[in-house]
Amino acid sequence: MKHHPLLADPGGPALPTDFRGAGGALTRRSFLGVSVGALLSGSALAADEELIERLDSKYNTILVYRRGDYVTLTFGYNRRIYTESVANTKDELELPVSYTQYMTVALAYTSNIDSMLEIGFGGGRTAWYLQQYFPDIPVTSVELDGKVVEIAKKYFGVYPHDKFHIKEKDGRIFLVQNKEKYDVILLDAYRGPFVPFHLMTEEFYRLVRSRLREGGVIAQNVEPSTMLFDASVATLRSVFDQVDFFPAGGNVVSVAYDGPRRDADSLQARATALQQSHGFRYQLPRLVQGRRQLGEPVAREPLTDDFAPVETLRAIEKHNEKWL
Repeated sequence: MKHHPLLADPGGPALPTDFRGAGGALTRRSFLGVSVGALLSGSALAADEELIERLDSKYNTILVYRRGDYVTLTFGYNRRIYTESVANTKDELELPVSYTQYMTVALAYTSNIDSMLEIGFGGGRTAWYLQQYFPDIPVTSVELDGKVVEIAKKYFGVYPHDKFHIKEKDGRIFLVQNKEKYDVILLDAYRGPFVPFHLMTEEFYRLVRSRLREGGVIAQNVEPSTMLFDASVATLRSVFDQVDFFPAGGNVVSVAYDGPRRDADSLQARATALQQSHGFRYQLPRLVQGRRQLGEPVAREPLTDDFAPVETLRAIEKHNEKWL
C-alpha cells in the first residue's frame, strides 16, 4: 500500500533514535536535530497529490489534497503549506500522523475514563478514533473554524451524534462558558506553524486544570522547533505537578497531571489493561514506553496573558519568508 510521503511509517510508533539524548533523556538539541514532519513547502507535494478543494475562511486558507486513499487537510500560511490532519478514506481507525497516535497515551494516566474533551478539531482523527473505542463515553471536540468542521464532515468521515459532539467555538471561551469536567483533555489547536498565544498561557492552563476531574490528565501536541517551545514547557510546569514527554515523528506530545509522577510499572500495567479490554489499533503498552523527560533546563518564566510575544511571532513570519 502506498502512503502519503509526509506520513510516519504506518507500521507503528517506533521511537526514532535521533530523539534520544544522553541516557534516553530528551534534550532541546535532540528535538531540534530532526525535521518537522508537520511542515512542508508547496514544492514538496508529490506529483500525484491532487488539490480537491480550497476554502478561505475567516481564520485560514484551507487546502485539501488527495493521494490514493489518503486525504490531507492543510492550512496555507505565509506562502507555505502546513499539514493539519490526514485520513485514510478506507480505514477510519488509521492514524497516519505519528503524534496523533501518541496523544492516546493520556488514557494510561487516569484510572477513570468517563468523558473526554479535545480542543482543536482539525480533521477530527484523534477524537474520532477514541470515540470508536469508547462508544458509550461522550467525546466533545471544539473547533474555532466552522469551515474546518465542514471539511472534516465532507472528507474525513466524521459526524456528530449523541456521544460525539462538535462545538464551533474558541477553545478558551468554551472552557469559560462550560463548567463540565473531563477525565482527559486533548490540546491540539494549531494555526499553521504556531498555537494561538491565548491557548499557551498560565491562565489558560489553570482554566484547563479546573476542568479536569480528580486524577484527570491533559495531552498536548507541541512542535519543538518553535521559539516558544521552552516557554510553553515552563508554563505547563508552573501549573501542573508533572509533565512527561513523548517524541512523536517530529512533534512532541506532552502529558501534564497533578500528584506524584506515574512510575513506569503502574503506567505499563494500566496501558496493558486498557489494551486488553479495548483492543486499540495502536498498542498502548508500546506507546507509553516512549516516555521521556527533558534533559536540560528550560526557560523559567511562564507565559502569561499580560505578556504577548508579538515581536517573536513577527520574527518567525519574516524568517519563513526568507526561506522562499
